[in-house]
Amino acid sequence: MGYEWLALAAAFLWAITSLLSVTPARHLGTFAYSRWRMGSTFTILATMALITGGWSTVETSAIPPMMLSGLIGIFIGDTALFACLNRMGPRQSGLLFSCHAVFSTVLGYFLFSESMTPLELLGSTLVFSGVLTAIFFGRRGQSSNHLEMVHGNVWIGLGLGLTAALCQALGGVIAKPIMQTNIDPVAASSIRMMTAFVAHCLLRATGTRVARPTQKMNWKIFGITTINGFIGMALGMTLILYALREGNVGMVALLSSTTPIMLLPILWFYTKQRPNRFAWLGAIVAVAGTSILVY
Repeated sequence: MGYEWLALAAAFLWAITSLLSVTPARHLGTFAYSRWRMGSTFTILATMALITGGWSTVETSAIPPMMLSGLIGIFIGDTALFACLNRMGPRQSGLLFSCHAVFSTVLGYFLFSESMTPLELLGSTLVFSGVLTAIFFGRRGQSSNHLEMVHGNVWIGLGLGLTAALCQALGGVIAKPIMQTNIDPVAASSIRMMTAFVAHCLLRATGTRVARPTQKMNWKIFGITTINGFIGMALGMTLILYALREGNVGMVALLSSTTPIMLLPILWFYTKQRPNRFAWLGAIVAVAGTSILVY
């Protein structure tokens, strides 16, 4: 399977998990949900790497950058994403998260002195225009849809979503050189997840209010959280690392940013409410903009 299909498969898995995350994320709270999700995912990935012998491919020099990638891309990025999801729902948070393709291009410009052409600037403009269109107009006619409701200040939600996108881009850029070695992607993903989980546990140990669960964990929520972690992170994130081994960061970012497009029919089926034309238009324009950036 080529890296294009791996990235698209990851985007599809993320579309499913964004919908599955709504209930447990709102039940436990952002930080508690992320902590449980990352803990269960780390256990799954570490066990898989142990069974397949993937740990033997990890060199000492690869550990620090993968830990940094996990701290930025998963601990900060994923937590910001679920905070955004709690405020803005799966579709709108997914649209904001798709901006990570734009940030990947911008990071290439600053980190590697890559020039940005007028066409690339156009692509960036299209992405942000598409996202803003979908967010500010995509809720029309969706007042009875609880998944489209914005809780709290919309600008805070915007900031959280864009932070998640930036951290995802940074995590990918940091991981790329390591993934071009012989390291096993499952073991590499496990290192990233372990780092994020330990960071969450340390934050919880400080007694910080935001790290406390808003409601108690129960078996139903635990089951959804574990399944979600397996699908979205154990499979989805590992597929992205496999894709980064063969493809460039921009192309992988583009293909994985199609999550909002894939989420629209899923939401339509789940809620029985057809997304309005602005939602479709915003998602299409956003992905069209990322296409310009990488071609």
